[in-house]
Amino acid sequence: MTFAFVGRHLINPNTPLKGRSRGPFSFCEIAVRRRPRVSRARLRELLHYDRKTGEFRWLKRVTTSVRIGEIAGALNNQGYRRITINARPYMAHHLAWLYVKGKWCRRVIDHQDGNPSNNRWTNLRSATRSQSSANRRLPRNNSCGFKGVWRNGSRWCATIHKDRRRHYLGIFSTPQAAHAAYAKAARRLFGEFARTE
Repeated sequence: MTFAFVGRHLINPNTPLKGRSRGPFSFCEIAVRRRPRVSRARLRELLHYDRKTGEFRWLKRVTTSVRIGEIAGALNNQGYRRITINARPYMAHHLAWLYVKGKWCRRVIDHQDGNPSNNRWTNLRSATRSQSSANRRLPRNNSCGFKGVWRNGSRWCATIHKDRRRHYLGIFSTPQAAHAAYAKAARRLFGEFARTE
């Protein structure tokens, strides 16, 4: 019978490994526990959400930097409001969904007007990733000024993405014609989620 060392232990290689000895780098594993997500009851105990303004305000002083009645959280680099509860950060639009619906949204929460800091309840809706992407504004690095359009030599190409697939819409003589093809495809594929500008 042959034996092998795993870490400092001499074991039979035919014995199934359990626990920390189950993988080649298992000795490096460190158990990292993430704090459980906040419950609706705890959220309502700590914060008040105003559906008309989209603002969260503190009801309790949870840290020395928090004042009762002040707007919770801060905007991140993408313009989304982030609120930290019990050392765990949350996006305000996710908290708004939990606050109103009583459960976490299983899909993407889309801002209808394309403004990530506008968390009014009427501005939030459940969406797929493709639908939310279709509702994005024109990227800043777009040089032609038309969504879904890019230059190919002296001609203009139009493409659209859905479910992580790129759909080629054709080559056109003007960026306006290419954009018209994009807008038509966006309305057909995404309906109310289509943002063409």
